[in-house]
Amino acid sequence: MSTAHVAGDGSLATAPEVTTYPELDRPEHFTRANLGWVPWLEPPTAEELTEEQYVGLVDRRRDSSPYFRLLALDPAVLAARTKADIDIFHTSSRDGDGLPRPERELAAAVASRVNGCVFCASVHARFSAQLSHREADIDLLLAEGVESAAGALDPRWSAILNAAEALTVTPPRFGTEHVASLRSVGLSDEAIGDLVSSAGFFSWANRLMLSLGEPENPAS
Repeated sequence: MSTAHVAGDGSLATAPEVTTYPELDRPEHFTRANLGWVPWLEPPTAEELTEEQYVGLVDRRRDSSPYFRLLALDPAVLAARTKADIDIFHTSSRDGDGLPRPERELAAAVASRVNGCVFCASVHARFSAQLSHREADIDLLLAEGVESAAGALDPRWSAILNAAEALTVTPPRFGTEHVASLRSVGLSDEAIGDLVSSAGFFSWANRLMLSLGEPENPAS
């Protein structure tokens, strides 16, 4: 049902209807499966997007995603978000000293696991598993959580998991002991910066996605 609210000029306006999905096939656990996502507010269709909104998408192919079409309602913010995402995850390791892409994706998966964002966790766990070929380790993180996985994995991934979790929780617990631990397993300061960017970005991005809709299982 639509509801009235006070518009910026003081007049009453009709708020957009919030869509609910009583019969949605919701995932019941964290997974690497290719999940769908449904919005609680109606996004513009691809045909309704303006050229300014397409500029905000950065990649025009993102018009197939209801999530990005919804974010395109504020194209300037979407453009900044997307460019930051690309810079953090899709640039090569700086001069060979940055954090390898599979471990940036691992940090994003940890943040998503801690925040309870099942959709984001599925995407970044899948990328990390594909790029690192460590499917069993990623599945352990998804199934058991950070503490159990960190206790079972090798020192490097354990240090990354603990640091990404400490960056994600509220208030953050990341401190000098995490920097020392990451250095002790071979991470350069450039790689630690990449880890902070990856986990920090998704600590925010998870909250954005969790506020606008929910995941659904892929069609069988």
